[in-house]
Amino acid sequence: MISATEKIKLHALDLGFSKVGIAKAELLTAEGKHLQEWLNRGYQGTMDWMARNFEKRIDIEKVLPNAKSVVCVAMNYYTSLQHSNTPESAKISRYAWGDDYHIVMTDRLEKLQDGIEEQIPGVHTKLYVDTGPVMDKVWAAKAGLGWQGKHTNLITKDFGSWVFLGEIILDTQLEYDEPIADFCGSCTACIEACPTQAITEPYVLDSNKCISYLTIEHKGDIPDSLKPKFENWVYGCDICQDVCPWNSFQQESAEKVFSPREFNVNPKLAELENLTDIEFREQTRRSPMKRTKYSGFMRNVKALLQDAKSTLR
Repeated sequence: MISATEKIKLHALDLGFSKVGIAKAELLTAEGKHLQEWLNRGYQGTMDWMARNFEKRIDIEKVLPNAKSVVCVAMNYYTSLQHSNTPESAKISRYAWGDDYHIVMTDRLEKLQDGIEEQIPGVHTKLYVDTGPVMDKVWAAKAGLGWQGKHTNLITKDFGSWVFLGEIILDTQLEYDEPIADFCGSCTACIEACPTQAITEPYVLDSNKCISYLTIEHKGDIPDSLKPKFENWVYGCDICQDVCPWNSFQQESAEKVFSPREFNVNPKLAELENLTDIEFREQTRRSPMKRTKYSGFMRNVKALLQDAKSTLR
């Protein structure tokens, strides 16, 4: 007879998730200490929400009372198109090339949640997709989906780090998966490749220097000292992932919703300079790029153009 755990995993795979694992819900003591040290250094930048709900981040029972299990899923989003390195082209992170993963993942996790609640009468559940006070990468690693690399992203053996993460917390005990080893070894490719030196030491990222953070989450102007190091990234950055040896195991995603939109692959800086608010909204409908809003995106465009003009002088 198939167990409840096996049924949940099979359902997750049937829904199109690339990987699924289950972690025991427990207090994140060591991870909480690491998070507090990171916050004390101010490495969260203007992401004030990172310091809020600290107790919930480390104690998942404060998110869902009597939590027993965390069902973690990953979805491969890699597509084989490549970024252009020509001076006139801007770069957008692969994760934002297609539809918004929050919408795609939430829709499927809700179906998995319905299946769990039908299978286990009376169970209480909560789901998250990169939202709320839940440390997605920590739980995914505990569930054996992969390990957190030196660039702090989750790396899987099957798909490299090109995966979206989500989880369902429930107050029922299931069969738990074992975490896997850290296979980064002595490799420091991501640390050496980062043009702004945002990875201050292995497994520690200073958001204040991170191109991805600065072009998406950051509130305010981009420091002039960092603009020359952006290498034409206008939204997000994939440098630390592109150089990771484990991403040689990448596989083309079967999910058409993550296929690149024409606007998102190597847009011309000159064209972005004249982008209107209405055009931006049309291009970013159901896209994660909405997060920057028009004002934030144009701030990024102007930063790249400013650097390009100064280079030509």
